[in-house]
Amino acid sequence: MLEKIGRIFSVKEIRNKVLFVLGILVIFRIAANVPIPAVNTEELRSFFDSNQLFGMLDLFSGGGLKNISIIMLGVGPYITSSIIMQLMTMIFPQLEQLYKEEGEAGRQKFNMWTRYLAVPLAAMQSFAMISLFKTQGILGDLSHFDYVMVIVTATAGTIFLMWLGELITEKGLGNGVSLIIFAGIVSGLPGAVKQLMLTYDPTMILTYLSFVGISLVTVAAIVFITEGQRDIPVSFARRIRGGRALGGNSSSLPLRVNQAGVIPIIFAMSIMVFPRLTANFFASSSNEVVAKIASKVADIFANQGFYGICYFVLVVMFTYFYTAVTFDPKNVAEGLQRQGGFIPGIRPGVPTMEYLNKVVNRITLFGALFLGLVAVLPYIIQSMTKVSNLTIGGTGILIVVSVVVEIIKQIQAQLVMRDYDQL
Repeated sequence: MLEKIGRIFSVKEIRNKVLFVLGILVIFRIAANVPIPAVNTEELRSFFDSNQLFGMLDLFSGGGLKNISIIMLGVGPYITSSIIMQLMTMIFPQLEQLYKEEGEAGRQKFNMWTRYLAVPLAAMQSFAMISLFKTQGILGDLSHFDYVMVIVTATAGTIFLMWLGELITEKGLGNGVSLIIFAGIVSGLPGAVKQLMLTYDPTMILTYLSFVGISLVTVAAIVFITEGQRDIPVSFARRIRGGRALGGNSSSLPLRVNQAGVIPIIFAMSIMVFPRLTANFFASSSNEVVAKIASKVADIFANQGFYGICYFVLVVMFTYFYTAVTFDPKNVAEGLQRQGGFIPGIRPGVPTMEYLNKVVNRITLFGALFLGLVAVLPYIIQSMTKVSNLTIGGTGILIVVSVVVEIIKQIQAQLVMRDYDQL
């Protein structure tokens, strides 16, 4: 293990990327601890202790929301913007063509529009958050100017995080947005361990051991599913070109069980917090009818059974949706046909596309059900043990493990390329 770490830091290019990412994450953590003015810390602590919804939102902000820092919105608006843009590709063919058929330049333009859309979303979300915090007594009296400045600051914080994420993606390792969420989750571990030690009860030792066992099994299952794939055999026809025989060899097309990665669970979480956040905002309305409806909606989504079912269904739906976005059987089938490749027993063209579509749908079902189970794991455990402060965050574990696995794979690939270059 130490030898592998030493090898990583012995390669200048990889070492610089690792140090660059660590430097960016340090800046992110500093920003997450810079609070906006006029915060009542006692009311803030009480509010978060009694509201699990904002604990989920805090994942997107990397701890910035719990501190009501200048980056309290985190990357949440950007994720919401990504969902909207991906859904719009199904409505507007021009957007789908831009994203799928115009190569890297098209995807860069698509991502640019996603970032632009995130700015007004951040402004609206910050307005809702600040208004809610004022009604809860968390924020003191703010003048109109201070109110606007807090909204501008929170919006600028999201823009700043998007920029940091882009820097990590372009010059570092892994996906920048996922790494920011990852850093926020990991930064909360010391506090969670401290809280566990303060509330330790010797009579619940079996419960603690059960949680450790479930955590280890969950991590192993996530790694297994993340790395799991089905290899489709591909053969290439022999061709004569310039008096030389080309092709005739065999290969394989790997189809991952979890083609969509952690994106579906992040998308679903972003959608699920919206109804309760909106309901909490309108619950203090001066209009009695609006306040009553908002309170009813908040109560419905506070029911863990209803919330868990909706969360599970959304994760499964987004897994299929994002798999369809990232893997197009038609393009793969056409690419194989152009290269003279074919799947044994399957005719090239449309039959190959239909076969790939059937296989992807079949293996995606297993991956989607697994992601859904991991997402609702905390609610299942909480209902079984009646212990909420020890509940394993399935979403957090999934994001942390997936990000670590992806970074390890990137580092291994770069080490292999370096070894080839030295041959």
